[in-house]
Amino acid sequence: MATRAAFFTIIAAALAICSARTFAEDGEPLSWKVDGELRKAIAHKPTASSPGGKAPLVLSFHGHGDNMVNFQATNMQHAWPQAIVVYFQGLPSADGLSGWQTERGQDRDRDLKLVDAAIASIRQSFKVDETRIYATGFSNGAGFTYLLWAERPSVFAAFAAVAARLRSSVELKEPKPMFQVAGERDRTIPFDVQQHAIESAKTANGASVQTSCGGGCTVWSGGAAPVMTWIHPSGHVYPDQTSDLIAKFFRDQPARSSHP
Repeated sequence: MATRAAFFTIIAAALAICSARTFAEDGEPLSWKVDGELRKAIAHKPTASSPGGKAPLVLSFHGHGDNMVNFQATNMQHAWPQAIVVYFQGLPSADGLSGWQTERGQDRDRDLKLVDAAIASIRQSFKVDETRIYATGFSNGAGFTYLLWAERPSVFAAFAAVAARLRSSVELKEPKPMFQVAGERDRTIPFDVQQHAIESAKTANGASVQTSCGGGCTVWSGGAAPVMTWIHPSGHVYPDQTSDLIAKFFRDQPARSSHP
């Protein structure tokens, strides 16, 4: 049974998702055995058609202490109905709460291995557009999203991180489009820590030309790939319209080259 502290942490993580809509309907359960550990996810099939009959794939990672069922409330599947959207379940971290690795080698790379196994399996079960695979996450899940950029850049077309911390050991060597959402009053991952991640993304992409896109939104361009940021005045939350903005950002990025 979960401890009282763990229970309230999970509830707080769920409430941090500031969607006015109710929790999304259940998708299709998926599971894999990775290094002997059962790993789970929930997949939402496209509800609208894509050109060529193949769908973009979005991998989504919840925050620390949350779970895949709750995180469906972000409604990425509604924001991008042409995409396959997969919500993953994290395993217990050192404190017993579900979470994700944020550095190479941590927890024997259990989550990097999960992504490798999951994508290989999803390719067999769904009609995936190989040039349009994306990753997004909130908080600890956003930190894992940055790790995917560093460790699996050739797999993904673009990334989006909400309330992200970039660990000092994580090196962004290949330019990739990134959209980051950050709260000025975040007490869990302080704003200056999130700004460090943004600056690292801009440096990796060579993005130095600043253009306003309105309402706290900025696009940094002029390099190999853009960085878009949305700075909001709230705290450690997943604000309304975030999934809509992420879906639009993903749709606007050129598809990456196919595997040779």
